[in-house]
Amino acid sequence: MQICSELKEFNRIYKEFDDIYHDIASNLHLSDSIFTILYSIFCLGDGCLQRDICAISFISKQTVNSAVQKMIRADHLYLTPGKGKDKHLHLTASGKKLLQETIPPVIQIENHVFEQLTPEESAQLLHLTKKYVSLLRKESKLFIERNFT
Repeated sequence: MQICSELKEFNRIYKEFDDIYHDIASNLHLSDSIFTILYSIFCLGDGCLQRDICAISFISKQTVNSAVQKMIRADHLYLTPGKGKDKHLHLTASGKKLLQETIPPVIQIENHVFEQLTPEESAQLLHLTKKYVSLLRKESKLFIERNFT
């Protein structure tokens, strides 16, 4: 079995995305997971739940929890109780400052990139990426069901 050239290129592009965001986080003196948590809080709003961050970022609960604990120790976050085991994440004053200094400039870059695409290109990019993810999810579930259940 060989990897087709399109798949090789897609995988390379995917890894390049990851590398770009890693470089951004590193240059902001943040770990990848703390950068992702700040970005998620920016999107979800202060007081969001840890499980909501997991849901939108696709980072494991353990990784998010570990980064949250680091952010608490650095006085960037504090937790308040929610329903059951849920905990709401709240930014401290220093956490709000950190978020404002790091995340809006990155979102500005991302928005600028989309502005350089035509509306048709943006729609096509999103449509085809969603289609690929949907098909990959379907095929991976079938693989898991056939081989591990």
